[in-house]
Amino acid sequence: MIDKALTPSTIVRYLDQFVIGQDDAKKVMAVAVYSHYRKIEQSKQDTVEISKSNVLLIGPSGTGKTLMCETLARVLKVPFVTADATSLAQSRYVNEEIEAILQRLVDKADGDIQRAQNGIVFIDEIDKLKAPAGQARSVSGESVQHALLKITEGAPVKLQNNQYIDTSNTLFICGGAFVGLEEIMSKTHGYGYISTSGDDNKNILDRLNTRVKPTDLFQYGLIPEFTGRLPIVASFQDLTRPLLVRILTEPKNSIYNQFRQIFKNEGVELDIQRKVFEQIAEIAFEYKTGARSLRGIFEEMITPILYIVPDRPEVKKVVIESLFTEPAFVPAAQA
Repeated sequence: MIDKALTPSTIVRYLDQFVIGQDDAKKVMAVAVYSHYRKIEQSKQDTVEISKSNVLLIGPSGTGKTLMCETLARVLKVPFVTADATSLAQSRYVNEEIEAILQRLVDKADGDIQRAQNGIVFIDEIDKLKAPAGQARSVSGESVQHALLKITEGAPVKLQNNQYIDTSNTLFICGGAFVGLEEIMSKTHGYGYISTSGDDNKNILDRLNTRVKPTDLFQYGLIPEFTGRLPIVASFQDLTRPLLVRILTEPKNSIYNQFRQIFKNEGVELDIQRKVFEQIAEIAFEYKTGARSLRGIFEEMITPILYIVPDRPEVKKVVIESLFTEPAFVPAAQA
C-alpha cells in the first residue's frame, strides 16, 4: 500500500521540507496516515476487522492545514481532493455534491477505482456546519453532518456512470478554524484533581488540558455521531512573524525560490535581503490571515521588477534591500 521505508519519522522529515512549523500536528498526522494504510494492509491478511480513524484538524485559517494534507498525499502517492463544507451546506442536493467529490477522487486516480478508494479527501471549514438558529433542517449544517456520516465511516457510493466507490479505506480529513472553541475548552477542562509526582506527570496533565475533547465539539455544534467519525485531532497554532519569514524562504518550493528560478531563466540573479522578508511577514501578520497573504504581498513587490528585467539584457543581478526603497539593477560588469 505504501513504501515500507515510510515510517512516521520519515514522513515528518518530508513534511519539514514543505511545511514550516506545526511540529506537533506533523507528528499526529504522520502517525495517523501511517496507521491508516498499515491497517488496510493488515485487514487483507487478518480476519479481524480494523476500524478506520479519520482526522480532524483544528486551527486558524492560513496555518497550513490544506498544505499538509496535499504534501502527505504526495509522499504517499495516493489520490487527493479537497472540498468545502460551506458549499455542501449551501447545496439543496447534498448527496449529489458528495458523489461529485468522490467522482473527482476517481478522476485524480485516472479512473482507477481501487486506487481512488485508498485516497484522501480533505473537507475544509467543517466548523461552519453548525446550524444557525431557526434555519430549516433540510439545508442546515447539521443535516450535512448526517449526510457525511455514511461515507466517512465507509460505504459503497454509486457514481453517475453507475460505478461504485467504496469509502471504507478512504481517509477523510476534516479541518476548520473553530473560532470560540478555546473559550469552551477553558470552561470544561481541568484535570487538577489527579495526583501528580514529577515532571512527566505534569506534562501528561498539560497535554490532557490542551486536548480537544468530544464534549467540546458537541458544545460547539458538531453532532456526536459525526465527532465519533473523527477520533484523531491535530491542532494547528497561529503563525508567528519568524515562522512567516521562514515560510517565505525555507521550503523547497518557497515563493522566493520560485522567483529566483524565474529570474535565473532570464540570466539574472535575484537577491532579496532578510529585512524584506521581515517587512512582508509584518504586513501579513497584521492582516491576520496566516500565510495566505504572503504570496500577494511578495508578488506586488516583484511584479514591477519582473516587468522591467526582460527588456534590460545588461542587468545580471537585482538586489532588494527594503520594501520601501527602489531595487538595485546591477549590470554585468558589476555583478
